[in-house]
Amino acid sequence: MKVTLSALDTFESSFTPLVVIELAQDVKDETKEWLKNRITMKKKDGGAQLLFRPLLNKYEKETVENQNLYLVGASNIRLLLGAEAVGLVKEYNDNTMRAFTYGTRHNFKGFDDNNDDFLTMAERQFIIKHELENLRARDEKMIPGYPQAKLYPGKSLLRRLLTSGIVVQVFPLHDNEALKKLEDSWYTGFSLKNQPIDGIRGYFGETIALYFGFLEYFTFALIPMAVIGLPYYLFVWEDYDKYVIFASFNLIWSTVILEVWKRSCASMTYRWGTLVMKRQFEEPRPGFHGVLGINSITGREEPLYPSYKRQLRIYLVSLPFVCVCLYFSLYIMMIYFDLEAWALGVHENSGSEWTSVLLYVPSIIYAIVIEILNRLYRYAAEFLTSWENHRLESAYQNHLILKVLVFNFLNCFASLFYIAFVLKDMKLLRQSLATLLIMSQILNQVVESLLPYWLQRKHHVQVKKKVQALKADIDATLYEQVILEKEMGTYLGTFDDYLELLLQFGYVSLFSCVYPLAAAFAVLNNFTEVNSDALKMCRVFKRPFAEPSASIGVWQLAFETMSVISVVTNCALIGMSPQVDALFPESKTDLILIVVAVEVSETLTLFQRVSTSDASAPGTRASGPGF
Repeated sequence: MKVTLSALDTFESSFTPLVVIELAQDVKDETKEWLKNRITMKKKDGGAQLLFRPLLNKYEKETVENQNLYLVGASNIRLLLGAEAVGLVKEYNDNTMRAFTYGTRHNFKGFDDNNDDFLTMAERQFIIKHELENLRARDEKMIPGYPQAKLYPGKSLLRRLLTSGIVVQVFPLHDNEALKKLEDSWYTGFSLKNQPIDGIRGYFGETIALYFGFLEYFTFALIPMAVIGLPYYLFVWEDYDKYVIFASFNLIWSTVILEVWKRSCASMTYRWGTLVMKRQFEEPRPGFHGVLGINSITGREEPLYPSYKRQLRIYLVSLPFVCVCLYFSLYIMMIYFDLEAWALGVHENSGSEWTSVLLYVPSIIYAIVIEILNRLYRYAAEFLTSWENHRLESAYQNHLILKVLVFNFLNCFASLFYIAFVLKDMKLLRQSLATLLIMSQILNQVVESLLPYWLQRKHHVQVKKKVQALKADIDATLYEQVILEKEMGTYLGTFDDYLELLLQFGYVSLFSCVYPLAAAFAVLNNFTEVNSDALKMCRVFKRPFAEPSASIGVWQLAFETMSVISVVTNCALIGMSPQVDALFPESKTDLILIVVAVEVSETLTLFQRVSTSDASAPGTRASGPGF
């Protein structure tokens, strides 16, 4: 017998909570009742047909402060029907990957009517999030109790509740038992072993799993560079004339590893089912605003904003602002070189050991300033990109990434290019590269992991004391978990994590021929980065909602662009070497241009050939958005 949504019960008194909704403290009772009805109402009547209850019952609310916290879940049948609605792909009995349908559920591997583990917890929470986000206004003109919060047919209720401040946050709950098992196989003990990528995917979803998969792959890809760089450092450290071979290996390495990763990534995502998962129509982002009208493509009533106004904001405000920031970054760089000249002058006049230490001070200060400028600019870029009023989240992310990458590249690497190709001071280049690389790694570890973890531990102790003071008849375990997790920081995505790896890739691939230990330091950092990032995901931040993903998206293009730049840089360094100069004493400039042109041509041809083959492969439509 076919099961329909209308047959499901949405009023179970006890269920496994998957998602938490926190309302503002002063939300009106009529608003709460309306929201509850819309979440539990049958789909045919415009509801989400989910399970919904407050965290605390009436008596418990009188015992402790009212937190306005509500738990959302769903029956197993509802989740299976939701899996069909969102197009989840599962393995069929014939070992192929197919979109799940409830009617053919028994033909999928691992399915059993008595087994609730067919869908991972991340998939179940993703389904609930999808259903909540697709709760849409019907004939309501406003949110009950809030006449200023206007509604129109088709408007996402959750988005309006969030932008109006009625809903404070929506987040998925951790599964403490599953989390403990994942931690034991992931990062506890700090042993050198492969990460449980499939386990990470099952708990956090494909986007997070792909980041950790790429981090692991990149770390192991750095090992050949580190192994070659160590003896190179020991035997020809001060002989800069010997860097030609290392630079040649560098430019080949930086191209090959990215192509190998693309195939490894495709293999993983096919196994997970996201490579062949159809992309759904993208909804307008929550912050998008405009004049209410009819979208000519979807036929829905939604805010409309003229594209020419957005283009005017981009080219008349955002672009000049970015250019001013780039100029300011270059101005700071010149101050750094003045400090270098001053420190060198002091050392040459005294020649003491203390002044030799002074030679490293300008580079350390500059490295710290770079990190501060990068973070300040990031906030400005987010504000500007939001102000540009992009309709889609993918467009917003692409413009934000482009702004941040341009500034970070210039801010981090401009001084190295200036030293290498203007000053032509290889000793100073080595010193600056080492300082920038090591300082950025230390600061990132402290700011991204250690400091948040210390703050979270302090809050955990406070919550423990609060729960111990409650009456025994309260479900203190669930209450403690929800209160603790709602105060955790929100994980803002993999943007900063990929950016850190991209800059690290740049330090290694661009100039490591003059500092062969760059790859070795990167490997050491990444081994600790795996554990610190794992700790951050499991114990510092709220559990993020899973997001299906078929690749690392636009970051693949960013790494490939950096690879092309590294080819040009290493070719130029090879052309500047005394060995090549001795072979072509009268045509050094022409030689450099010819070598660079040939290498860039070969690299672009390789990328074009690979892209053409990838585009012809099945399922590539699920790839992430481009620049």
